[in-house]
Amino acid sequence: MVKFTVEEMRRIMDKKHNIRNMSVVAHVDHGKSTLTDSLVAAAGIIAQDVAGDVRMTDSRADEAERGITIKSTGISLYYEMSDESLKSYKGDRDGNEYLIDLIDSPGHVDFSSEVTAALRITDGALVVVDCIEGVCVQTETVLRQALGERIRPVLTVNKMDRCFLELQVGGEEAYQTFSRVIENANVIMATYEDALLGDVQVYPEKGTVAFSAGLHGWAFTLSNFAKMYASKFGVDESKMMERLWGENYFDPTTKKWTIKHTGSDTCKRGFVQFCYEPIRQIINTCMNDQKDKLLPMLQKLGVTMKDLTGKALMKRVMQTWLPASNALLEMMIYHLPSPAKAQRYRVENLYEGPLDDIYASAIRNCDPEGPLMLYVSKMIPASDKGRFYAFGRVFSGRVATGMKVRIMGPNYAPGQKKDLYVKNVQRTVIWMGKKQESVEDVPCGNTVAMVGLDQFITKNATLTNEKEVDAC
Repeated sequence: MVKFTVEEMRRIMDKKHNIRNMSVVAHVDHGKSTLTDSLVAAAGIIAQDVAGDVRMTDSRADEAERGITIKSTGISLYYEMSDESLKSYKGDRDGNEYLIDLIDSPGHVDFSSEVTAALRITDGALVVVDCIEGVCVQTETVLRQALGERIRPVLTVNKMDRCFLELQVGGEEAYQTFSRVIENANVIMATYEDALLGDVQVYPEKGTVAFSAGLHGWAFTLSNFAKMYASKFGVDESKMMERLWGENYFDPTTKKWTIKHTGSDTCKRGFVQFCYEPIRQIINTCMNDQKDKLLPMLQKLGVTMKDLTGKALMKRVMQTWLPASNALLEMMIYHLPSPAKAQRYRVENLYEGPLDDIYASAIRNCDPEGPLMLYVSKMIPASDKGRFYAFGRVFSGRVATGMKVRIMGPNYAPGQKKDLYVKNVQRTVIWMGKKQESVEDVPCGNTVAMVGLDQFITKNATLTNEKEVDAC
């Protein structure tokens, strides 16, 4: 588990191709905050054992008490990809280290203004859907908001543990259930799609859908299984991946793939045969404490057994075999855009002035040397009574401790003094769950919290350098 320092985080902040700003969105109680814990565990902020129970992004007392997220909270994660994982990555990158700014937003309909604030400062969204409940009202609302802000989605079908433990669903039935969830999500995405974003629909065989059990801290994408089987059978990984979804059936007795079910009892769909059944076997073996069967399996996975039994054993085995953080973070790094890429097509959503002036081109190029353009999306209560952090994202330039900035509120009109203040930023901090760490400055492409501006901003504002007069 990585224990990282603020200096390491600050160093990666300059690599704009290696940053992902993303939000986690879903219907209420579909498991967003619990799943977020698994991601935070990977970045070394909470221990893996308690992932799922801590709800790191629920930083307010009322959230922890009700077990729901009310305000959207930000958290920065550090993740190092292996060379092996980056082999087929086609985009621009600068080394193997990535910084993921994660914003957990509420799922309740009553808090939808919070969701919009969270979305505006992100470029990608992880849409979490309960595999049993399916796509619900709020899922559709949030997806519509996200696509309206030109945010690229990836999907995770969550609470898979319910299929194995609670409902004991068979493989084919589970496949049909997951397939329906993905299809319903894609219908919404196709309805609100945008020419600039291109195809935003998600496909398991392309790696843009994950399957997860947030509470137990495990998840996988088809590429995880394709990698395992590609080396085992000596076949091409991308071919294997295509066969793990859709109308592809495998019969172990004849060792042949077909595109129709042969009618034989041993013939099963690729996904069922190679993904669902192995997981079911391991979960059942753990839950029934069949240690003699389990030991050879565990040795293959490299898991050492302590005195764990039942659910605790199952949780440990599954987390070691298919850690949620690896599957989900790799999916985000592969399929969600960096600020450098996203700001090119999002500039007209973000900037109201002429799209050919210096500010628009600085935002478009995510230029750290350009004029400061920063959007404050929300105010977060500080531990000092009555004080707030201004939380937002730097779109161009950089914001530094002690810097003088122009604060333009929602009612500001160019050339007028109304809703306009010139003030100093007392401190710039980055958010790491419940802790805030001070940094000297924050360059574009990153989220930041600022101290000392709370008297002048009620909710949202645009910040720019003091000398710029006509930015809006």
